[in-house]
Amino acid sequence: MSTTLVTTTGGSSLVPSAGMWQGLSNVIEVIGLDRFMTTFAPNKFLATLDGAAQSVPPIWLMRQAGRYLPEYRKIRAEAESFLHFCYTPKLAVEATLQPIRRFGFDAAILFSDILVIPDALGQKVGFETGEGPRLTPIATQADFDALRLDLDMERIGAVLETVGQVRAALPSETALIGFCGAPWTVATYMIAGRGTPDQAPTRRFAYEQPELFQAIINRLVDVSSDYLVRQLRAGAQAVQIFDSWSGVLPVAEFERWCLAPVRAIIEKVRAQEPHARIIAFPRGGTSHLHQFAAIPGLRGLGLDTAVDPDWATANLPASVTLQGNLDPIAILTGGRGLDEAADRILEAFAGRPHIFNLGHGILPETPIAHVEQLLRRVRGA
Repeated sequence: MSTTLVTTTGGSSLVPSAGMWQGLSNVIEVIGLDRFMTTFAPNKFLATLDGAAQSVPPIWLMRQAGRYLPEYRKIRAEAESFLHFCYTPKLAVEATLQPIRRFGFDAAILFSDILVIPDALGQKVGFETGEGPRLTPIATQADFDALRLDLDMERIGAVLETVGQVRAALPSETALIGFCGAPWTVATYMIAGRGTPDQAPTRRFAYEQPELFQAIINRLVDVSSDYLVRQLRAGAQAVQIFDSWSGVLPVAEFERWCLAPVRAIIEKVRAQEPHARIIAFPRGGTSHLHQFAAIPGLRGLGLDTAVDPDWATANLPASVTLQGNLDPIAILTGGRGLDEAADRILEAFAGRPHIFNLGHGILPETPIAHVEQLLRRVRGA
């Protein structure tokens, strides 16, 4: 196969000839597009998510853009509210890029919040300092009927603008992750109007009004799928579905309210973006991980802190990239305990596709020096 050397404003580059394009087409036909994309993935994170094991795993941290960074605290003070922060591309772009500049993580994750979805559906959403989110609860059919059928693009458009600007600013070796909350987790806030310890208000609602709750879940499946597709088309190279409260449900309810909706989102997204890279994070759903791993089209599976890495390696298919699962308390504490905890994870997942991460979000009190320690340990520096 031959190539042609051309000169551009950025210097010389190789442009495939017609014969080379035909050769690439033949390769794709033989090995399949997914494997071709894996072979030519532009960075380590994407290659790993596509199924290629690395001698040194890629690393990013959930909530890596946040309050533990002094530069984040400085720009957070510029926004009149947390949602205003999320909907202001200048601020959200900066927040997304800050941990990349400081630490050189292998992936950036969009700075936003899972509750932009109910906000964009017309539910009143706010964040109280020190108290967390506050929503006007959905209690009746009339409350549900008052919601929009689709997302308010004036709001979501600002998030998509952030995605595009971040992608343009990132170096090629750094991937961009978009995300949404899973329907069950988002619904717990929509029903209770706030976070609760055991999600009892929403669990009771689902028992008392199963038809209405199913309608809420269905609406969230539809709009979340659309939201992820729009993020991918705006520049996200992978997306993660966060189901932070999946661990509170009994088996039958878990399958109905957690597993089935996530499966439906993945099916809808892949119907529009057939090669979308999708990660699911069912926090607390250890006994159901094998069911998540079997979802068609799922590329990655996030593991929470409670999952034994050795068990995961032995029981979950190598076709799914595993992500996690350092205890956030270990990185908060630092020292020898952090090194030993990181080593156990690295040893357990050696030889299979693995993305190093935490088992939940980094804590605001985490010292920056401990993040730097973790990076040295993972990367062998």
